Amino acid sequence: MSLFGSLFTGVSALSAQSQAMGTISNNIANVNTVGYKRIETAFSSLVTSEARAGRYTPGSVTAIRENTTDQQGAIQQTNSTTDIALAGNGFFVVQRGASGQQETLYSRAGSFSEDSQGFLRNTAGFYLMGWPLDNDGNLPSGQADLSSLVPVDVAFLGGLTRPTTTGELSMNLDATEINTSFPVTPGLAPNFTRGLRVFDSLGQGQDIEFRFTKHESPTASSLSAVGGTGLEINTLLTSVADVDVGEEIVITVGANAATFTVTATSRAQDLIDFINTDPTIGNTCVAQLTEAGQVQVIASNLADNVTMTNGAVVGVGAATALGFATTAAPTAPNVYPDGLANLATTPNPLGWWQLELIDVGTGSQLGLGSINFNASGQLNANADVDNEYKIVLEDIEWGNGSAPQDINLRIGSLTQFAGEYNVIFSTQNGAELGLRTGVEINRDGVVSARFSNGQTAQLYKLPIATFTNPNGLAEVTGNAYTESSDSGSFNLREAGAGGAGLVNGSAVEASNVDLADEFSRMIIVQRAYSAGTKVISTADEMTEELLRLR
Repeated sequence: MSLFGSLFTGVSALSAQSQAMGTISNNIANVNTVGYKRIETAFSSLVTSEARAGRYTPGSVTAIRENTTDQQGAIQQTNSTTDIALAGNGFFVVQRGASGQQETLYSRAGSFSEDSQGFLRNTAGFYLMGWPLDNDGNLPSGQADLSSLVPVDVAFLGGLTRPTTTGELSMNLDATEINTSFPVTPGLAPNFTRGLRVFDSLGQGQDIEFRFTKHESPTASSLSAVGGTGLEINTLLTSVADVDVGEEIVITVGANAATFTVTATSRAQDLIDFINTDPTIGNTCVAQLTEAGQVQVIASNLADNVTMTNGAVVGVGAATALGFATTAAPTAPNVYPDGLANLATTPNPLGWWQLELIDVGTGSQLGLGSINFNASGQLNANADVDNEYKIVLEDIEWGNGSAPQDINLRIGSLTQFAGEYNVIFSTQNGAELGLRTGVEINRDGVVSARFSNGQTAQLYKLPIATFTNPNGLAEVTGNAYTESSDSGSFNLREAGAGGAGLVNGSAVEASNVDLADEFSRMIIVQRAYSAGTKVISTADEMTEELLRLR
């Protein structure tokens, strides 16, 4: 059997080397195919068992295909913003059709371009699949399942409008502005105005005007009767009629009180300094000399009343020249916005501003209230749950048929310093109608569209499918693969997470075929094939000799 067995062995050698030659030729044919993974041939012996050690029966050889799907090809830059390449582990998810139940495939061939309907398809005609993102850039629920994926469509035939949802105003208000009485008279000209253009759901611009008016503290205050030229900072209190040395002035703020005793050198400023620095009441009120030359004490706490009374003078009797009067606390202002109602610190009596928001188009009032600044010139407020300081405008009706609109206006950057009004910046996230000008894909696999209005919209995020054994995937026409029992089940991951590779935009992955290596292997296969034919021809000659025996 060994002689005839040699013939069969030679034939199996020719068959195995032919298959090796086939893989080499296929690799060379696809040397320029984007994302192609070369196929290698391994050989395995088939042994014929023989019971007796003295006899040998030759076996044969079989060719085994080995994939190199897990081996990275070179990344090459291109001029197309929709070309993508994977650097690392994983595959893009593609589909044969754009609708219905289509076969899902996996590929690293990232030469995608936009078809007539706006879908991204590669050179094999497969549709790129992605997770659709909502307006906040969030992924859909159940993103681990293929049903969460949709074909990537970047058409935007009607363009894009983006209604404003957030805005911000950063500016300084002049702390030296003269206070207006409180409550502010409706229709009174504001101290400063600033406009902010926002956009509704139709893409139409709408103007919101911020009107700032500095006003007196809404807390209780006590004001002396002496005015005009009666008092100045350096006026001796004893020089005012009926104010004598030894007179006691009692200042009460809420439940606390302090007494100032007039001396021969007491001046108006001394009284003011005493009130502002007294350990009992100094932190609960502010004393100042008004423009009219009156001593005024203003409570800080909205719940405190303030009284100032002239006490007795030893041996003289009551002095009443300062004529202090009590002013009851008016109604507290509508503190703006709701998040600012819980002030971070005790209100600064000299830091109150009314803020009125007006829809310029219709003249309607969108909101009205007061804000407070602390002694450091910063907004006196507690941050909300988002760690922001904002005014919330809800269900705004612009009167043009657009959808009711909610806008969060951040005002945490407002300051009150002694200086000119200064607008640092104003911004909002809306946009008028814009036509698409381009598409780009970043390293995280986010597909974004750029528009002529300067906006960028995040549309999709590309999943990266990973497998336990990528070399076990079954190859299909079009340089794609399907799941098999050898590969294991897919896992959809975000780029750069869980071992998945990163996406390179404007690039493709070249074939991992090395021509020099293929030609070298071709020579080896050719010689092995020739050797196999020599075995067959030699065994044939030996058989002829056997047949000549008589």
